[in-house]
Amino acid sequence: MSKSYEKLGLFYLGKDVDKETMQATQALTLLKNKNFTTHAAIIGMTGSGKTGLGIGIIEEAALDNIPSIIIDPKGDMGNLCLSDPSFSTNSFEPWVADEAHSKNEDVTSYAQATAKQWKEGIESWDQDSERVKKFHDIKKTIYTPGSSAGVAVNVMNSLTSPSLEVMEQSDTLAAYLKSTVTGLLSFIGMNVDPLESKEYILLAQILSKSWVNQEELSIDRLIGKIISPSFDHIGVLRLEDFYPQEERFTLATKFNTLLASPSFAQWLTGDELDIQKLLYDENGKAKIAIFSISHLNDNERMFFVTLLLNRYIAWMRLQSGTSTLKTILYMDEIFGFFPPTKNPPSKEPMLLLLKQARAFGVGIVLSTQNPVDIDYKGLSNIGTWFIGRLQTTQDIDRVIEGLGGKIDSEFSKNEIRSILSHLTKRTFFLKSAHLDHIRLFTTRWALSYLKGPLTRVEISLLMQGKKLKQNSEKSQALSNETMGQDFEPYQKVDATIPQYYAPDVTEKNHFVPSLCAKAKVHFFQDRRSIDEVYEYLLELTLDPKELRIDWTASREIDEDFSVYAHTAPQKAKFGALPKTLLEDKGLKNAASALEEYLYRTKELELFRCISPKLESKAGESRTDFIIRLQDILNESKEQEIEKLQEQYSKKEKMLLDRLARAKERVEKESEDSQSSMIETGIAILGALFGKTTPTKIGTAVRKGSKVLKERGEMSRAAERVAEVETALEDLEYELEDKIDLLDGKYRIENYEIERFSIKPRKSDIVIEECAVIWRTL
Repeated sequence: MSKSYEKLGLFYLGKDVDKETMQATQALTLLKNKNFTTHAAIIGMTGSGKTGLGIGIIEEAALDNIPSIIIDPKGDMGNLCLSDPSFSTNSFEPWVADEAHSKNEDVTSYAQATAKQWKEGIESWDQDSERVKKFHDIKKTIYTPGSSAGVAVNVMNSLTSPSLEVMEQSDTLAAYLKSTVTGLLSFIGMNVDPLESKEYILLAQILSKSWVNQEELSIDRLIGKIISPSFDHIGVLRLEDFYPQEERFTLATKFNTLLASPSFAQWLTGDELDIQKLLYDENGKAKIAIFSISHLNDNERMFFVTLLLNRYIAWMRLQSGTSTLKTILYMDEIFGFFPPTKNPPSKEPMLLLLKQARAFGVGIVLSTQNPVDIDYKGLSNIGTWFIGRLQTTQDIDRVIEGLGGKIDSEFSKNEIRSILSHLTKRTFFLKSAHLDHIRLFTTRWALSYLKGPLTRVEISLLMQGKKLKQNSEKSQALSNETMGQDFEPYQKVDATIPQYYAPDVTEKNHFVPSLCAKAKVHFFQDRRSIDEVYEYLLELTLDPKELRIDWTASREIDEDFSVYAHTAPQKAKFGALPKTLLEDKGLKNAASALEEYLYRTKELELFRCISPKLESKAGESRTDFIIRLQDILNESKEQEIEKLQEQYSKKEKMLLDRLARAKERVEKESEDSQSSMIETGIAILGALFGKTTPTKIGTAVRKGSKVLKERGEMSRAAERVAEVETALEDLEYELEDKIDLLDGKYRIENYEIERFSIKPRKSDIVIEECAVIWRTL
């Protein structure tokens, strides 16, 4: 089988099914990946093969360097992490152990048989170990918010202000704010009406004012603002009249109880919920991020899904417009999150994504057991439907209604109703706004092992390496070089040296010193229209034996130390300060050393590509620049593919007409050859042109010609069939050659990315504050 579809942006989903025999044909089911920007829905009862189809779509996207974020309420999508190009028994043993035990079979023997079955299955669909390896090497992570089973993720930073692009669009901001507030309230078990709820209105006011002022907002600061807001009126009413402090304290207590819960600590640790980092690695390669939420209760699920969708919208708004598929957001079971009648917090951001994501190259793929789970407004924004077996008459009628008045020249309503009731597993109807006709197809064999829902233990084992790395980085960040030193109840420090005291959450009252500073560095270059000011918060751990202040060992921190207390706790004991710092009145020498350090080390890092000519924006990382460059290359490649489409469509049509005429002549002379003359098709051309091509070429034609020759019945008409068949094959080879050239031409590896930088002037460096910070061990 030709693998040209790998280079042309086509998803290999399976093979077309003949509606008469219900058997798979040799015609491949291929869809342009860009078609998914108009979104897709997968519908089918339990056991219809929805998960396998969904996994196949994600696999195809990853192979095309298109990343995915997956919301997994059931635990099935973690199967994407189960692949092994060597098909070794050892790899399969932990995946099949439970199934082997349930069947009273030896685990090793069962794993060996399963590995063999999977290898043969993949190869039977014209796939090979090289394709499996390419997918296997793509980075995949299972995140478990609120649990330590998988990789931890800190979701509470999602309360920080959204991007400027979101803030500047009133409708988007209103939807973002509404879903965030309702999501927060649902987390503490409150399902409220935004128009009438005092809780909703208060939180909305707090968040909106914090976002406008670009304030850092965490759950503990939110509690403080509920008790003592920064405003005294809501509308024309005094705050105390609208929502008295006693009642606000009750609301704050609910959030405080949540914060004090030991289980809530899991929501505050782990990787940042940064969409760009979830989608791409440091080299701009696609990743797969799976958020497994099967362990969460209904309130927690709603809270997390809502915040994730909001963060996704904020990221999307930062992207440039594109017609190519840039990324996929996949939800494995939409039930409860996007209903047709109710309005849960997740509904508004999902509807906004379905309406607007296409312009940014974002494809939404939703999976559900029946069509009544999805809001009808959302249905109108979905361009591609995969419909598997359905049981109830209501579901079947809803699907037929959704397919439109006149169904298709290939299928009648009664045929569809009958087929939907009796579809076998892994067989789906495919209706797309990008295809001429409804198609019936069966899904290909997945590259991943489809084990079924993963347990917490299995997720933990799969993510063990990533969790160890995460915990190691955390431990390293928390390590303290001053451990083992003596502590004194008093530390004499000159009055000109500012001191701050971090909260003592351990209540050990042992404080160690560090030197912290706030600084601003201005980068300016008129020629590139660069005028950027960067703020730095730096912390340097202090060693009592240090002879000089060396800022090269400092690290950047997120929290502003000026919010800490100015007075020491009564029972505090302090570690020693270095003598050089005690003698530095006003920390002038430390500030001067910091200015010199910033001048030497800080620069505005930029990147450029000579051809196509492109430079990075201020603050744009190398990874983000690579991704933007790849988007431009993809656009150019897509344009050339469109030209190929137009060019080869005309050639194909001309040859098909010639083939049809020659075939009629052959049929008149040799009825015996009629059944074997034409059997396979050019699936790649058909997919490119958005239709099921009737082209039939290949082995069967050659066999038919051979039969005629052996019988001595090879007429001039049969020779013409052979000539057209050869011409069609030549057309395919010619196309493949041009595909290879296109693929090589637009590979990101072939484009050199240069690094250059802009240095600040010393006069553009301002040290705003330098202080000693005391922290507990």
